[in-house]
Amino acid sequence: MLTDTACRKASATGAAYRLSDTLGLFLYVTPTGHRSWRMGYWFAQVKKRLVLGSYPEMSLQEARAARDEARKLIAAGSDPAVVKKQRAAARLIQAQATFKVIATSWLDEQRPRWNGKHAKNVEEALARDFYPHFGSLPIVEITKPMVVQRLKAIEQRGAIETAKRHRQRIEEIFAHAEALGYDVKNPADVRKALRPLVRKHWPALTKIADLRRMLLTVEALPAHPISKLASRFIALTAMRPGVVQLLPWAELPDDDAEDPLWVIPAERMKLSLERKQQDTYDHVVPLSRQAMDVLKTLRVMTGHGTYAFPSARSMRRPISDSTVSKLYRDSGYQGRHVPHGWRSSFSTIMNERAMVGDRPGDRVVIDIMLAHMQEGTEPIYNRAAYMPRRREIAQEWADLLLDGLPAPAALLTLPRR
Repeated sequence: MLTDTACRKASATGAAYRLSDTLGLFLYVTPTGHRSWRMGYWFAQVKKRLVLGSYPEMSLQEARAARDEARKLIAAGSDPAVVKKQRAAARLIQAQATFKVIATSWLDEQRPRWNGKHAKNVEEALARDFYPHFGSLPIVEITKPMVVQRLKAIEQRGAIETAKRHRQRIEEIFAHAEALGYDVKNPADVRKALRPLVRKHWPALTKIADLRRMLLTVEALPAHPISKLASRFIALTAMRPGVVQLLPWAELPDDDAEDPLWVIPAERMKLSLERKQQDTYDHVVPLSRQAMDVLKTLRVMTGHGTYAFPSARSMRRPISDSTVSKLYRDSGYQGRHVPHGWRSSFSTIMNERAMVGDRPGDRVVIDIMLAHMQEGTEPIYNRAAYMPRRREIAQEWADLLLDGLPAPAALLTLPRR
């Protein structure tokens, strides 16, 4: 049986030789003095030899442990030489499977389910917040502390919601890696390490007189008429500004439609991934006369393009998501009303009118108009739920809001910036 001393003293003699240990293990010394651990064994009635590692990098104790592991493989019916090659290949593949490579593969799988803008946003967010830090590392080497450190850094810049979304994305990327066969453990199970999300408060005016005064102020400001028309359309429909921002003409009715409806595909709504893929969840918006007047005025300007509200710089791009917000800030309404606030304005005022008019059923109708998802099977099967009343409420809201305001065509003649 070998000793550490005998291994240390083994040196070149001009010819190769071996120093035997036990159970097939021996130290092989080359003519140049290089020493390596090897073992002889029989597998499938064939005598074989396995190189375990170099000495002194692999100690005598470690060599014996490697021999014992090889013997267990033989007893289980596996050739340790083949297993060694398989492990080496797996290590090579996993070294090439970096976080960025797997994240890109995950993104490619998601693209068909997402709209183009969302996919681009996710890709840019990963490139900004993760790739520079561990994008080039093998995904099997990403640890919980590394993920927590990155997410906390994102929190430090005030992006609490972004940190939470990123945690979910990392979790999905690692689930994708596991599905591809990589030996990974989810390092994103760190919910308790993140700060709680404080829900956004959308500033909103809730008195009809204040809202009319605001629209008059906003629309008198020197600005592009498309921005003002977008503001008025968001106000009239109470739809999420992002949905209006990306509105294509293909979703809108003809100017002479008898009962005009704007049908928003489920994929553009704020829904779960599963529901985004089902046209059952398309959202239908009845358009008031005033909303149609906005579209008729707009069609003269942008009807030949893709988007109803294109950027002032390029007809091929929609207006920026900050266009209407900036218009409100420039009008002196910062902290008082934002584009998303129209949803609160509509809900508050129309629910108050329903209460005064003893119409408790309007609450459900108003929620449907705001695309607040109901529970149960009602939203699945009753696609035109309460449409007559929805039309009435949409028209009542438009009449209230725009009482005394100029027609949208008048906005085209006002000063531009």
